[in-house]
Amino acid sequence: MAQGMSDLSAQFRPTQSDSVRSIESEMRDELVHADAMVGTIAPILRHLLANSEHSLFSDEILASMRGMLADVARQLLDARSGEGEGAAPGQHSSVEIQALIDGFAVQQGFLAHAHGLALEWQLTQRLQARLSLDPVLSPLLQALIASTEPPVAASAMALLAAQARFAQNQRRMHLPLGELPGDLLHAALVALRATAGDDPEAAARIAAAEQRIRDSYNESRTRLGLISRLVLGMGGGAMAALSVTHAGVAIFLSALALGSGQDRDLATLATNESQVARLALALAAAGLKPQAIEEQFAAIHPEVTLPEGFEQLGADRAAALLARSVAMAGG
Repeated sequence: MAQGMSDLSAQFRPTQSDSVRSIESEMRDELVHADAMVGTIAPILRHLLANSEHSLFSDEILASMRGMLADVARQLLDARSGEGEGAAPGQHSSVEIQALIDGFAVQQGFLAHAHGLALEWQLTQRLQARLSLDPVLSPLLQALIASTEPPVAASAMALLAAQARFAQNQRRMHLPLGELPGDLLHAALVALRATAGDDPEAAARIAAAEQRIRDSYNESRTRLGLISRLVLGMGGGAMAALSVTHAGVAIFLSALALGSGQDRDLATLATNESQVARLALALAAAGLKPQAIEEQFAAIHPEVTLPEGFEQLGADRAAALLARSVAMAGG
C-alpha cells in the first residue's frame, strides 16, 4: 500500500496544460485514483485489526489505531463493571477486548476516525520535527488566547487544554470516550450492548453504564467541538486557519473540512501522500489563492509541485470536482 501511495505522489507532477478544461481533466483523473485508494483503506484496516498476528504489521498508524480502539474497549468494559471515573482500570480478558474491537471494526466511520486521528498526530509530529511547529500552542491559538473578547479567549484556553490532552493521549495511544463524535459514541455503546447476549443482569448493568456515559457527554466540549466553534466564530478571519504553519495541524484540518465541505476524517486523509489531488482541490474549494495553496504544499508535501495551469481552477470548479468524488459520496 505504501508503494502505491508513493507512486501516486510521483505521478502528481507538472504537465503542460493551457486550459481550464485540461487541468480539470487531470485533477479529475487524479481524484479517481485517490478515491480508489480510499476505498481500499477500510477493508485493509479491518483485516489487519482482526489478525491476531498483528506483530507482523509494525506500521506506526496501525499500532496507534489498535491502541486507541483497545483503550475505548477497556473504558466501556470498566463502565460495565461499574467503576467510576478516576478508578483504577479493571482487568479484562483479551477476548473481551478483541470482541469489542471487532464490533468497532465493522463500523467504517469508527475505523475512519481512528485512522484520521493517527494520521493527524503523525502529521503533527512531522511538522514539529521539520518546521518546529508546536503540537499544542500554534501562533493562531496564541493570538486567540490573547483576544480582548472574553468568550473567545476562554474558548481558546479550553482548546489549549484539550489539545494538550490530545497530544498526551496520542503518545499513550488512548482515545477517551468523551472525545468521540456523538455518532461514534453511540456506535461504541451499541457494541457494548451486544456483549450482554441473553443475560438480563448483564444487560441491566450495561444500560446503567450507558446512561452514566451519555449523561456526562457533551460534544461541544470535545476537542473537535471546540475547534469547530472557534473556526466558525472567526467569520471572515477563518482564512487564517487555512495556514497550517499559523493555525497548527488540528485547527487547519478542521478549517479545511469546513471550508471544503468534507468530513474532517476525509480532510485529514487528504494530507496523506496518496491524496495530493484531493488536498489541492480541497484548499482551492475552501477559497485559498494559488500562492497560498503552494505554501501549504511547501509545508505538508515539499516534494510535490502543483500542475501547470492549476491556478486557472476556481473555487467553484474545485468544489464541483470534489462533490463528484466517490469518497465524498461515501461510496
